[in-house]
Amino acid sequence: MTRAIFPALKRPSAIPGFGLALGFTLTYLSLIVLIPLAALVLRSAALGPAEFWQLVTSPRTLNALRVSFVCSLIAASINVVFGFVMAWVLVRYRFPGRRFVDAVVDLPFALPTAVAGIALTALYSRNGWIGSLIEPNGIRIAYTQAGIVVALTFIGLPFAVRTVQPVLEDIRRDLEEAAATLGASRAQTFLRVILPALVPAILTGFALALARAIGEYGSVIFIAGGRRDTEFAPLLIITRLEEFNYSAATAIGVAMLVISFIILLTINLIQAWSRRRFGSG
Repeated sequence: MTRAIFPALKRPSAIPGFGLALGFTLTYLSLIVLIPLAALVLRSAALGPAEFWQLVTSPRTLNALRVSFVCSLIAASINVVFGFVMAWVLVRYRFPGRRFVDAVVDLPFALPTAVAGIALTALYSRNGWIGSLIEPNGIRIAYTQAGIVVALTFIGLPFAVRTVQPVLEDIRRDLEEAAATLGASRAQTFLRVILPALVPAILTGFALALARAIGEYGSVIFIAGGRRDTEFAPLLIITRLEEFNYSAATAIGVAMLVISFIILLTINLIQAWSRRRFGSG
């Protein structure tokens, strides 16, 4: 009966211990992810529907959620485009300093986010190297929502590059040569041969960059400043905790959790469709 219902679980494998590994995986996932999230949801359930809705739909909360998710979507979209370009250059071209550029891509992973925020603020503030050049022309970056996008783009770029780069390296060159032999132009080869194989990886990079940006705090707090129009959701949660308003902090956290889950689930569904449509890449 079990063999008929779960045929995949009975496939022979060179490495035994599937039951033990599965149990460890579920236990670890529950302790690290599921139980903390469940505790957050249960804490918010104690508020009651009316109080929860009132906290989530307050003008300040809605504005903070809008700033966080809109800026995160913009930053992730920018990273998808320029991350793909960087991955393409690193894979398809050989030039002096290529290994150095390849290593620099990972710096946002290692750099403390607070240090990144301070550096970006110093660059784009009125007295910074870049800010002093653009602010006389009426362009402000620091202490605006544009500055938040810059910070989120900085910390999310490695995700977009590193998810596309290995897939691009595995694309067979003979497929491109065959397309060229059959009379396809460079644009047709890219759109019909290369891009379909990269779509799942591009969506993965977008999802990772988006998820990283939504919860970012350290690099954004400095360049966002203390203005109400640049208040983002993680900052509002910290503010509520400092006010000992745990109910409001919990409600905002659950709202972020639900919205993030819906967005990431949608991306995963699109990714699954693209893999069925174009292949795994």
